Amino acid sequence: MDEVRVREAWRVLRIQSELVDGIDKLAGIGPSVTIFGSARLGESSRYYADAEALAARFSESGLNVLTGGGPGIMEGANRGAFGKASCSIGLNISLPHEQSANLYQDLGINFRYFFVRKLMFVKHAVGFVVFPGGFGTMDELFEALTLVQTGKTAPFPIILFGSDFWAGLVDWLRTRMLDEGCISDTDMALFTVTDSVEEAFRIVEKSYRKTPERSDNLPASM
Repeated sequence: MDEVRVREAWRVLRIQSELVDGIDKLAGIGPSVTIFGSARLGESSRYYADAEALAARFSESGLNVLTGGGPGIMEGANRGAFGKASCSIGLNISLPHEQSANLYQDLGINFRYFFVRKLMFVKHAVGFVVFPGGFGTMDELFEALTLVQTGKTAPFPIILFGSDFWAGLVDWLRTRMLDEGCISDTDMALFTVTDSVEEAFRIVEKSYRKTPERSDNLPASM
């Protein structure tokens, strides 16, 4: 039993260390847009090019770009922001496959724990843009929706990029969750679906310009 306690105590210290390190390294970066998407959709995907173009627009406008730091859509977004006016940031996660840090990062941080990494995605976010992806992308999407819905974070735009990809999910949310009373019309309004780089940029930019002084997106209750 003593060995278990010691092991769990060290786990808590590792978590604390990772949390402090992440907060310290990102302190003062200012407003950022978090872009999610599949690690498996590379340069041959049209979504890669859209992520690259959108990230370039954000960076040139003075907003940092935050991604999961890996290949695919994440690489496209970091690539678009890299070398521009603002910072291209990758929050990488240690995984047995798929996840290796892309080369287009002004600042890269490695994480062991998903939940610490997800906190960093939200902390400085003035907008989320979610490209097509797998389970990890869905996890990050619904985490953001839940935080905004429950008031655990200040509201920010959540954009689903790629109407064909998201159509089935949005229809299910409407005909199952909404129709059966599990969510409300207000909840359905928490996200926007688009295929336009310019529209996605404009939505986030307009929202940010209304509250440019915000630098930390988490209330004291977090």
